[in-house]
Amino acid sequence: MRYAAAQCAAAPLDIAANVAHHLAFIDAAAREGVQLLVFPELSLCGYELAGMAACALKADDALLAPLRERATDAKMTLVVGAPLANADALPGIGAITFHADGRTSAYRKHFLHAGEERHVKAGSAISQLHDVRGSKVALAICADTAQQQHAHAAAVAGAALYAAGSLISNGGYDKDSAQLAGYAKLFGMGVLMANHAHASGGYESAGRSAIWARGGRLIVAAPGPGELLVIADDDGGRVVPLR
Repeated sequence: MRYAAAQCAAAPLDIAANVAHHLAFIDAAAREGVQLLVFPELSLCGYELAGMAACALKADDALLAPLRERATDAKMTLVVGAPLANADALPGIGAITFHADGRTSAYRKHFLHAGEERHVKAGSAISQLHDVRGSKVALAICADTAQQQHAHAAAVAGAALYAAGSLISNGGYDKDSAQLAGYAKLFGMGVLMANHAHASGGYESAGRSAIWARGGRLIVAAPGPGELLVIADDDGGRVVPLR
């Protein structure tokens, strides 16, 4: 399987604009033969916690139809970061997966950063796995990865790849990336981290999206911020700027 982190920027609270921008990344990934593409945390609205409720979505929202169609056309699995609507409750920080066969599923961030609980509701499921080209892929969203039990649950469920959409600043990058590399070594699974390309919600992103092999070896990482694809497969990895 060839898989990639989409290190993209997000327009604050503008779902339509971000969907269109995601399509550019998907087309670029398709040209590279990518079969699994993972976007950062809340890539469809930016890390705008106070405004999330106004643009919260369901996984089958009509605004997202272009992503669903492009995933099917490209025979690609897409994982996008989205504000997920909750009936009579705060929205969730979600990952919506558009499967290559047209199915759609949603995962809600299980472990929250301090302060997020004022704006969002945590998800009840600690792990969600998808079969992508015969490989089990477990999803995580940012603060999920700070809790070893989250990665452990993915490993116990048989994950070959632990894929996280994140927003990580320069100040937190060394600690967070070392933890992710540690999971790859401890649990014997690949790890992918997709970070924002630029600042979002008042946080300056470090960029440096990365992919680690089973055992903890770094396969490839972006050199810093900026819009690009970080791609890996059995032959190694490469960084491809968005054209």
